[in-house]
Amino acid sequence: MSIRNVVSVVGLLLVFVGLSMLSAFAVSLLYRDGDSLALFLAAVVTMASGFTAYRLTGVEADISPRDGFAIVTFAWGATAVFGALPYLFTGALDSFWAAVFESMSGFTTTGATVFAEIESLPHGILFWRALTHWLGGMGIIVLAIAILPYLGVGGMQLFKAEVPGPTPERLRPRITQTAKLLWLVYVGLTGAQVLLYMAGEMGAFDAITHTFATLATGGFSTKNASLGHFESPYIQYVTILFMYLAGINFTLHFRAASGRLEYWKDVEWRFFSGVLAVATVLLVAVNLLAGTYAPAALEASVRDSLFTAVSLTTTTGFVTADYEVWAPGAQMVLFGLLFVGGMAGSTGGGIKAVRVLLLLKQSAMELRKHLHPRAVLLARVGRHVVPESVLANVIGFVILYLLCFGAGALALSFLGMDLLTAVGASAATVGNIGPGLGAVGATDNYGWMSGPALAILSFLMLVGRLEIYTVLLLFLPETWKRRRGGRRVG
Repeated sequence: MSIRNVVSVVGLLLVFVGLSMLSAFAVSLLYRDGDSLALFLAAVVTMASGFTAYRLTGVEADISPRDGFAIVTFAWGATAVFGALPYLFTGALDSFWAAVFESMSGFTTTGATVFAEIESLPHGILFWRALTHWLGGMGIIVLAIAILPYLGVGGMQLFKAEVPGPTPERLRPRITQTAKLLWLVYVGLTGAQVLLYMAGEMGAFDAITHTFATLATGGFSTKNASLGHFESPYIQYVTILFMYLAGINFTLHFRAASGRLEYWKDVEWRFFSGVLAVATVLLVAVNLLAGTYAPAALEASVRDSLFTAVSLTTTTGFVTADYEVWAPGAQMVLFGLLFVGGMAGSTGGGIKAVRVLLLLKQSAMELRKHLHPRAVLLARVGRHVVPESVLANVIGFVILYLLCFGAGALALSFLGMDLLTAVGASAATVGNIGPGLGAVGATDNYGWMSGPALAILSFLMLVGRLEIYTVLLLFLPETWKRRRGGRRVG
């Protein structure tokens, strides 16, 4: 691994993060909230630190796969730390780990927050929270590849290390072209949602910030009651639509924009949509039978169930109803959705629908092997045979995912957290979902937690956003060894 490559590229990305902070500074000036100077200083410190790191190092060779894993991991870690400066400099938060947690939650599009009172925050901070979502949704590395030709060398290694899914898909031969096209679709959907929100009489500031949170499947809101504050079925249905679109592979959106509607042809899309449909039906039925909703409130029951199912499955985390008062059966359905996630190539987190689908197919195939031990059985997705290497990768990923979830819950329980909250918080952060169960449910926040607990959850958010392998590979000693002349040296 080349440490110089890692420090240099991370420094360049920090310059971009600092430039992004200037937009929050501009918003603060516009609303005259009094935090302008603090936001400007945070931007200057971030840019200066990044520029210094870049100038003192410089890329010495092509970026290798091991460099790519390290760059992506340390870039996201550094982004979260420097992204915490606006909270600390403005005094919005006075705890380092609380600020890092909020920043990491934003960039990883988790949407978990330590703020109990959101509406009292200045506009500059509210905009920065939303912007961290939007930048992290498509990926700060993918954005850098799209706008910095410098990173065209070795860009594929960064793309593979960051983009979610078992097999990152390229839309064009050059990876920079692929990154630009993905961001073009992302920006287009962002503009469309802002206009639809404003058509529903949502103010421009709220429309922009909530759109950033929706398209990134993040969940940060400018209101204490999240989307429930607006009490508008129209706004909720618009949000449902765009949460759903954000949970779909953006390659399919690009093809649709190019005149090729191929959603139904995609097996993962059919599975993902089917899970949402079945979950919604179950939630409506259980809540009606339990009396949570009266039969006369069928539309509200369907809307709240659909909203919650889409929000948790896509890992957005917006809420319109307190699902902790729903029937236990409904809560179990929601708990299961925490482990599904969006499609590969979407901005959603979680295990990803395609991996769940492959696991189910692999399990069915193993059952059939017991009946036909001599038969040659192959796992298929549509008409394509899934290579054994992909199946092994998926199984390994899910095992590591569950181990991280279990280890996180265990660590939180050692800190004195009750079982339901520890399990809910671990699942919600490693899956980049936001709201969990227990004391971190739909109407709660993470602000009451200790520094060590917030540090653990921040790490889980990073691991979940970077698809487990990218981060855990850095714990292997051989990752840090350097190759010279084809030989490995320490």
